[in-house]
Amino acid sequence: MDDELDDLIHLADPPGTSGHVVALRVLKQPEPGGEFLDCEFVVSTETVTGSFPVGITSLDLDAWEEALDSLAGNRFVSWLNSGRTVQLKIKPLSPRTIGVSISDDPSSQVMVSLPMSPPADWIDDHRARLVRARQVISG
Repeated sequence: MDDELDDLIHLADPPGTSGHVVALRVLKQPEPGGEFLDCEFVVSTETVTGSFPVGITSLDLDAWEEALDSLAGNRFVSWLNSGRTVQLKIKPLSPRTIGVSISDDPSSQVMVSLPMSPPADWIDDHRARLVRARQVISG
């Protein structure tokens, strides 16, 4: 995230499959002394495309790290469930499949749920993305 901002979350099905994508895009670096990463969740399927704005704090990043630890242990997670913003839920369904839900209860009340088959190393990839996000938010 030095010169070009990465996605904090990027889950995508392999090429040639459903084409489902769920991403949390970092839109811009925080202002000096700023506490939020300006982000948006982007969901793309064969029939639905949507985006949901969200501000991510250092505490949210800590909670995402805990969520990744739970996912590594094959456990269900719910992230950003404070009621102030979009909520992400990830549920392991099988060794190669997860169920991903994005719900925008506080605003549009839209919810999208989809099965996904991310690469085997997706949790390690997301740990590296988290490290880069922390570097951006800490200035």
